[in-house]
Amino acid sequence: MTQNKVDYQPVIDQIKKTYPDYAAGGFVPLHAATFSGNEKKYLDECIDTTFVSSVGEFVNRFERDIAAYTGAAKAVVCVSGTNGLHMALMLAGVERGDEVITQPLTFIATANAISYCGAYPVFVDVDRDTMGLSPSKMAAWLAEHAEVRDGQCCNKGTGRRIKACVPMHTFGHPVHLDELVALCREWHIELVEDAAESLGSFYKGRHTGTFGRVGVLSFNGNKTITTGGGGMLLFNAENIGLAERAKHLTTQAKVPHRWEFVHDAVGYNYRMPNINAALGCAQLECLPGYVESKRQVAEEYRAYFNNHPSGIEFFSEPADTRSNYWLNAVILPDHEAQIEFLTQTNDSGVMTRPIWELMNRLPMFADAECGDLSTAEWLADRVVNIPSSVRL
Repeated sequence: MTQNKVDYQPVIDQIKKTYPDYAAGGFVPLHAATFSGNEKKYLDECIDTTFVSSVGEFVNRFERDIAAYTGAAKAVVCVSGTNGLHMALMLAGVERGDEVITQPLTFIATANAISYCGAYPVFVDVDRDTMGLSPSKMAAWLAEHAEVRDGQCCNKGTGRRIKACVPMHTFGHPVHLDELVALCREWHIELVEDAAESLGSFYKGRHTGTFGRVGVLSFNGNKTITTGGGGMLLFNAENIGLAERAKHLTTQAKVPHRWEFVHDAVGYNYRMPNINAALGCAQLECLPGYVESKRQVAEEYRAYFNNHPSGIEFFSEPADTRSNYWLNAVILPDHEAQIEFLTQTNDSGVMTRPIWELMNRLPMFADAECGDLSTAEWLADRVVNIPSSVRL
């Protein structure tokens, strides 16, 4: 180690102290699934009924339970969060040739779902305190590049309709939703929340995913609760009709009948299997305890990194929110420190990772329209995720 490099061994020791059970095995994962409830019991029940595909009581129960937990009027399961985003954009009226505003600092699924619709992503910067889509940056971009014609928002440069906006609650931290809701209303833009990472997160006492036309959750293997793979669409009371449409389209648009196979639209095989939903029902029963565990870990990290001599900053939940702290994040002083931190931690059996590559830097989105992305670029050079599992 050269004289200019920081020794991050004390940080590594602290992480191993935070997760002694994993450390004893020689490897601390970034985020491991936890199964501590009725998972095996419900899976056995599911198998005993032989209803393991997309029809079964656990599917219905999981939808009801998620709706009750989040405060949504209706929830509709799907195969993945990505499928959910695709369906949500379609339900919001996004069509081929439209534009959709989103953030460059996000997981690829956000931008991919826009592309599935044949639409074009427009990347607008994030806020430093949320790492999510910035209302002020979006307002500035719209003022310069957009206008409302006949009740629709249009890009003055491309002539395309700007139909929707997709903020993503990065690492479970809610964006500034009040401002985004007002901005979308002013500009006649549909708000679709990518709440894939934020099950268990609340903005001013209200669960994420319930502020826009549609919200989308993910239950991938690395999420706070998992169904192995899966997602959920959330709808408020005024959008119950969309919920029924979502259920129809995600089931191959099959017209209900005892024996006939008649379909009235191009549908999708996006319905979650009952066996996955059984896992989800058991996991959801444990969710309050899981979130509390993750918040306790975050508090220990925050206390440790407060005024840390190496200049590492722990990223804390924004004001007026209660975050699930899905993935804990630290901000290093610069890019060189980020790389050194990643190297030393991973070499020592502590899994860490940088933030995603910015979407506008990927080849398929290199020509996408962008605003000033200075905050996202600054964060991309410094952010590292550190172990965030529920403590065993």
